[in-house]
Amino acid sequence: MATLENVLVEATKNNRVCPLPMHWDQLYKLLPNRRRKASGWEPALPLILGAWHDAPSLLKAMRLREHLKWAASQDVLDKVYAYMVSLQENDWYHYNE
Repeated sequence: MATLENVLVEATKNNRVCPLPMHWDQLYKLLPNRRRKASGWEPALPLILGAWHDAPSLLKAMRLREHLKWAASQDVLDKVYAYMVSLQENDWYHYNE
């Protein structure tokens, strides 16, 4: 059983920031109960498409953390963790890139 702590360790190992856009979109689609709010979405959308080039790495990492916390609160952390560990290292964006 995945814990938020070991999922966060997986998300940040090897200087990882977040999955690359295509993979981050897939991870986001695993999150249940996403909903439109007056000011956007809950949880907030991944920083992909136009936001990818404008958002700094730290903001991307914080948004991914928000998604992982949402997964924990919705009891799908195991599913999200399984998806994350299925990714290759080159499917991730890193701080040194």
